[in-house]
Amino acid sequence: MGTNDKISNKLDDVAGKAKEGVGRATGDRDTENEGKLDQAKSNLKDAGEKIKDAFKK
Repeated sequence: MGTNDKISNKLDDVAGKAKEGVGRATGDRDTENEGKLDQAKSNLKDAGEKIKDAFKK
């Protein structure tokens, strides 16, 4: 996996966690759910990159 992809995925994950926390603190369930969705997208992208790396070998 490329370094840029790793950094991008990690930033997406951190942003999702922050959004989830803000949503939880303010009682805004939509924002909380968006944060969880952002984290899930980050995890899927990370898994996709790992699969691509496995096939390159």
